[in-house]
Amino acid sequence: MKTGTLNPERRIKAFTMLGEVMRNGASGTSTGHAGRFAQLIDTNYLSNPWFTPDNVRRAVSSIAGALAPEKMHRWLSAYPEIYDENEPVTVGVVMAGNIPLVGFHDLLCVLVTGNRLQARLSTKDELLIRTVVSTLTALEPGFKPFIELTAERLKGFDMVIATGSNNTSRYFEYYFRNVPSIIRRNRNSIAIIDGTETDTELELLGDDIFSYFGLGCRNVSKIYLPAGYDITGLPSRWQKYGSLLSHRKYAVNYDHNKAVAIVNREPFTDAGFVLLRESASLIAPMAVLNYEYYNDSNAVSNEVKRIGDDVQCVAGHAHLPFGTTQEPELWDYADNTDTIRFLQKKN
Repeated sequence: MKTGTLNPERRIKAFTMLGEVMRNGASGTSTGHAGRFAQLIDTNYLSNPWFTPDNVRRAVSSIAGALAPEKMHRWLSAYPEIYDENEPVTVGVVMAGNIPLVGFHDLLCVLVTGNRLQARLSTKDELLIRTVVSTLTALEPGFKPFIELTAERLKGFDMVIATGSNNTSRYFEYYFRNVPSIIRRNRNSIAIIDGTETDTELELLGDDIFSYFGLGCRNVSKIYLPAGYDITGLPSRWQKYGSLLSHRKYAVNYDHNKAVAIVNREPFTDAGFVLLRESASLIAPMAVLNYEYYNDSNAVSNEVKRIGDDVQCVAGHAHLPFGTTQEPELWDYADNTDTIRFLQKKN
């Protein structure tokens, strides 16, 4: 089946319509297609406790905003080749489930380029992805032959996009070694404080750290501070996230990591809902934020370059604005790998 049976204009229009539905669902519309998203926002936590109403609403709203017509056209204007008629290929996508709808962008890239999607869903995010697909195919039935959702092993694919941990990535690299692939591993995000930040910017940094309980690769797990900076003043900017302790699973992680630090006699600052720990590591367990001091801006810039392959994104002046790490644009590709360009290599 050639992509001409579902031309680019129809594909793009379908996704902008989906964005409008999701926008309405996030705002509380309880009827029609939007009502399905509104219901999931309120109930998804019953199947996955990490997917709280606030977190699911945030994810649905973020995607709805990205699917606005002007953003879709700005994004796709860089790829005039998508308007050429080419034979579609089957793209296997192994989706993660760490935060709500984390696999959506891969789904979008595969389908908007006219290819067939074979997605292996994460059980953690199955309900939302299935709702997206059923809504999309209701809005544009021409997508139905192009989508297969499964919980089983992928098979019969021509290309692969797989997201997992550092451990699973080694399995992916072996299993998918004979087909073109994008294999994603663990990454972390950082923030660089230079000491000139406004109160508002420091408050927004809290969103980068604590949204989605810090479970996303775009969540800030470490901050760099100029030498002499008073770290103890930061938590007062993030008090709205003190409510995280009311979530049982988050509270368990907080208590556990605090107990481990005490037993191991590791120094930390207890902010009441997060532990601040001086560490060179990018990786911080839940409810822990790492920090490191630097003496000059060149030193921290060189450090960021050195660890670049382990960093998903950077917040700070001259980088992403504070508060936006979990609000990626369509052209903000995971691991800085252009998914559309990858898919265009099929021929």
